[in-house]
Amino acid sequence: MRQRIERLRARDTEAGDDDRPDLAGGDPEVVFARLFDAHAGALRSYLAGRVGAQVADDLVAETFLLALRRRAAYDPGRGPVRAWLFGIATNLVRSHVRQEVRALRATVRAAREDPGAVPERPDVRVAERIDAQRRTRRLATALAGLARADRDILLLSSWADLTPTEIGQALDMPASTVRSRLHRLRSRLRAAVLDAEATQEGVA
Repeated sequence: MRQRIERLRARDTEAGDDDRPDLAGGDPEVVFARLFDAHAGALRSYLAGRVGAQVADDLVAETFLLALRRRAAYDPGRGPVRAWLFGIATNLVRSHVRQEVRALRATVRAAREDPGAVPERPDVRVAERIDAQRRTRRLATALAGLARADRDILLLSSWADLTPTEIGQALDMPASTVRSRLHRLRSRLRAAVLDAEATQEGVA
């Protein structure tokens, strides 16, 4: 497979900007070999965070398969190909949203129930680890409670590092809407974590 990709690269003598490639023109195998090299790693990291590594591998492959089939629909004038690919990937994630919510809830349980997660170290390190576990549990709980679209926006920003404009292109919504929802979501999550910490301190 690697040798085949190298041969395809050797045939591709064009130099230029890959940010907005012409997917409908040229040799699809050459174009998509380059596209895969440029974006598969970032897509896999984003998807693995949402649905786990095993499912992520399948979804990356499915993302590029769908992109290949729909290449004529990509319009370079609307935005970079990166946002288009993340839009396809996010739509695929939505069919796995139940697994995602289960994974977030499993994180909550693991942080709450695993007594072996705290190493037998000096008191300061133990306290830091316990605090990190509590924050992870609170954040996972808050993420699991978000509406699907809100979770997509937040994770495309924080895990995929897309700009509001790119998120808007990926999810087919105005960038201004993305910005306002991101601001609201971050404030909401921050408040949820702080409220939980205040409650914990009150109990303690």
